[in-house]
Amino acid sequence: MSNIFRELLKKVGGGNHTGENLTRAEAAIATKMMLLGEATPAQIGAFLIAHRIKRPTGEELAGMLDTYNELGAKLPAILSASPVIVLGIPYDGRTRTAPMSHIIALLLAAAGQPVIMHGGDRLPTKYGLPLIEVWQGLGVDWTALSLPQTQQVFAQTGIGFIYTPNHFPLTKSLWEYRDQLGKRPPFATMELIWCPYAGDAHVIAGFVHPPTEAMFQSALELRGVKKYTLIKGLEGSCDLPRDRTAIIALSASPDLERLFLSPHDYGFTTKNVPLGTTKELITQIQDVLTGKPGELMQTALWNGGFYLWHSGICSDMRSGIAQAEKLLTNGAVATKLQELIQVTNSAYHNTFQHI
Repeated sequence: MSNIFRELLKKVGGGNHTGENLTRAEAAIATKMMLLGEATPAQIGAFLIAHRIKRPTGEELAGMLDTYNELGAKLPAILSASPVIVLGIPYDGRTRTAPMSHIIALLLAAAGQPVIMHGGDRLPTKYGLPLIEVWQGLGVDWTALSLPQTQQVFAQTGIGFIYTPNHFPLTKSLWEYRDQLGKRPPFATMELIWCPYAGDAHVIAGFVHPPTEAMFQSALELRGVKKYTLIKGLEGSCDLPRDRTAIIALSASPDLERLFLSPHDYGFTTKNVPLGTTKELITQIQDVLTGKPGELMQTALWNGGFYLWHSGICSDMRSGIAQAEKLLTNGAVATKLQELIQVTNSAYHNTFQHI
């Protein structure tokens, strides 16, 4: 048993009267000891559930990020005219609404804006549809690539994916605890603002509960991150909803700048696209990439317009929507997907041939 970890556990598990928040340095130590297995299973399980009940602070999230930055994978910086967008999306996937992030990534990359995503397989607590399975359905298998191969793909196509089971395997053991506890620990919150990129980045993270936004802001400011966007998105993702006004927070000093976008104001119906089977979703996405009209195309234009505007490619929301429609209907986004498929396949086979 680790006596150092025991003292940290006593702080977060002390209850209303004797419990204390961890300092940034203490949170970093606790995270490192859990990832490296220096704390016992009983200690790790107790810490995760106690920290869940207590709720993390921004300072504690910053400490966790410090350790992820030290031990985790990073894609090296590439030449880019704008900060690379890093999309923070819940690792445990989607269960109710069709995800839009793959179309967003392809659309932005087709317009010259690099994007990085990160995540793993079907994971607790939701065991929803993860990013990686949708990419596989579209013909892109990130699970087969090493980190250098992923960097090669990222540099060539403007799209990268940190597949944590291969690129950051230290996190694997913690997923077993999440499953057994049945609740998301603070790690699930922290992962949304993790930035596995070594260059100038624009962190975009989704969230569900309003207090999370303040925690994110505090953690990112402590980490010195100046460019970030926080979105109250669908199922905690970065996808703008169509059934309500989108609530978006933009990094600004000293307070966040608030942006409210109503789909109705831009001619979109207030309806989210439900998630069917994975096969059905892949067909819907492929239809969008060929310019076929439909509800998912409307969601793609709504989201694409915002991201093209917000990344500085277009001057306003309406011109962003028009540009998104042009890129989707003229085949530019579909061409980007074919390029991504070819480059990922080439990166894998070239290395395989040298083994």
